[in-house]
Order: sequence, then C-alpha cells, then structure tokens
Amino acid sequence: MGETFISKELLYEKAELFHVKLDQEALDRFDIYGRMLVEWNEKINLTAITDPEDIVIKHFVDSLTIFHDKEMAQGSKIIDVGTGAGFPGIPMLIARPDLQITLLDSTMKKLNVISDILDEIGLSAEIIHSRAEEAGQNAGFREKFDYATARAVSNLRDLCEYCLPFVKVGGEFIAMKSAKAEEEISEAKAAIKVLGGKITDKKPFELPGGDERTIIYVKKISTTPSKYPRPSAKIAKNPIK
Repeated sequence: MGETFISKELLYEKAELFHVKLDQEALDRFDIYGRMLVEWNEKINLTAITDPEDIVIKHFVDSLTIFHDKEMAQGSKIIDVGTGAGFPGIPMLIARPDLQITLLDSTMKKLNVISDILDEIGLSAEIIHSRAEEAGQNAGFREKFDYATARAVSNLRDLCEYCLPFVKVGGEFIAMKSAKAEEEISEAKAAIKVLGGKITDKKPFELPGGDERTIIYVKKISTTPSKYPRPSAKIAKNPIK
C-alpha cells in the first residue's frame, strides 16, 4: 500500500477526545475521503481547507463532535441539510455505518462528488438534490427524521425554519455553529417556538488547535405549522419574530 494521505493516528487520538472511537476500517475510509476531497477540489470548489492535518481537525473531527455526549440510537434517521462536501453527514456515516443518513444539497456537482466518495469507501446514503425549503414541504421528507443537522450554514433563526420541518416530534435539530452563539440563540427563540421547537442544551467547546465551536440542541416538541418552511426569499425578507 502507498502512503496514507492523512495521519490516522492524529484522527484517532483527536476523535477520542470527543468520545468517538474509530476502528481501522473507519480510519481507512477517512483517508480515502480526505484524498478524494483534495483531488475533486481541483475541479470543483468544495473547500478552502486542503492541508491534510487541517482536514482532519477542521472537517473530520469537527463533524464528529456531533456525537459528543449524544447517544444516537442504532439505525437513527438523520438528514444533513446543506451537506456541501459531505459534512457532517459522511463522517457520521463512517463512524456509525448503522445510521440512516440523508444528504441534502441544492448543488448537483457537489452531490456527484459525494456519490463518488461513497462508492469508493463502500458506504451508502440517500442523496437528495433539492433546496431545503422545497424538500421541507415534501411529504416524503417532512417530519420523517429523528435528527436534522446543519454545519455553519446560516444564522440559527433561519436555519431552524429550514431544518425543523424535517424533524419528527420527539426528534432533534442539532445546529453546529462556530464560536459563541448567544446572540443567535436570543434572535431565534421566537422562531423556534413558532416552528414547534425548544432549545434544550448548548455546548460551547474548542477544537484541537483552539477554534471555538458551539453545538445547539433544539428538541421538536410539536408539529411545525404547514406554512413553514417558506420560500428562501421570504425567510430572508420577513424572518419569524
């Protein structure tokens, strides 16, 4: 075998800090993922992060922090909204192949890359080419998931309108945000209530290397009214207050 692309030792050690244990097969899959990400990035703009060590920390470990102190039942259904280059959905699937992962994005080129990566690492996920606000109104996806997640896509208030409609009552939206999120939480409270959610917890922490992160947990306590999510232009122009 040739040289590995990433440091598997670094990934194993740093993932363990967040109580995620990766076996050899998972580490091998992450290595393929990292290499393919950089190769594809030369043809299509996927990420500004291309250094192997940065990929390990800022993409892979960052994605795996979703499991930190969060017990997801075997076979849980999860939708990754605005997955981009597959974060956090593909790292979640590599660490927990039992999960039923749906990867949603509006950019077909990125989804083609994701499909290629999944084929290469021997895992499968549902891939949906759609805007979040359209998929959220589709009966096939609406309130069908145990968890929805999104990684640094938009402000929390708008993100909840995009993501909470996918979550079944009793499920959870897990928002992966950078740095301190107090202002976003304060702005989002009214919208979260209207959408049928309730913030139950938030976890601020630092990635190895010092980048600040906050994970916000929004429990789905009642059905989202059918008018939500609205078209993105309306969300931007008239946010829920």
